[in-house]
Amino acid sequence: MSTTPGILFKRTDDALGEFSVRPLDPLAEAELLHAWVTHPKASFWLMQDLSLEEVTQEYERIVAHEHHDAYLGYHNGEPAFLMEKYDPRELELVGLYDPEPGDVGMHFLVAPTEQPLSGFTRAVITTVMAALFDDPATRRVVVEPDVGNKAVHALNEAVGFVASHPVQKPEKEALLSFCTRAQFEAATGIYATGVTEVSA
Repeated sequence: MSTTPGILFKRTDDALGEFSVRPLDPLAEAELLHAWVTHPKASFWLMQDLSLEEVTQEYERIVAHEHHDAYLGYHNGEPAFLMEKYDPRELELVGLYDPEPGDVGMHFLVAPTEQPLSGFTRAVITTVMAALFDDPATRRVVVEPDVGNKAVHALNEAVGFVASHPVQKPEKEALLSFCTRAQFEAATGIYATGVTEVSA
């Protein structure tokens, strides 16, 4: 069992082991974050030219924002992915679609590695979605990946997302996609009951 403090959500993948999520500490994890978001494999994250200080300031802004949150994800107790949650009625998609009650926006980034594990990224997005649906208030997850990010489109579809239409954001042309709780459950067999797996 992970001994990482502050865990908010945890699930066990039959093939890959334990995945967990806790709130991000931008100062404590500054160098780790900077290495991840500026890596060549993180080009769609649009932060590759930022300095350590700029990345730290950006995530300090995110965690302090009323409608935006950031989390660090772990695999078997080791930092492995970044997760962001936001209110699409207030950020990112304002004026670009008609939001519904219970909509939650999401971004995720898998840490770069020289030894990739088969099925790992799919296990990460499954964990991210299960963590979001662990909140009973979440009825639908909204994402807006770059239209050219075919790998993420396939991952999104695998966990239940249905592509809607492209939208033009200031920084990119994005493919607006949606996943309801029922679609996630049908695609993954994971029933997000709104009761976290982490013991009190």
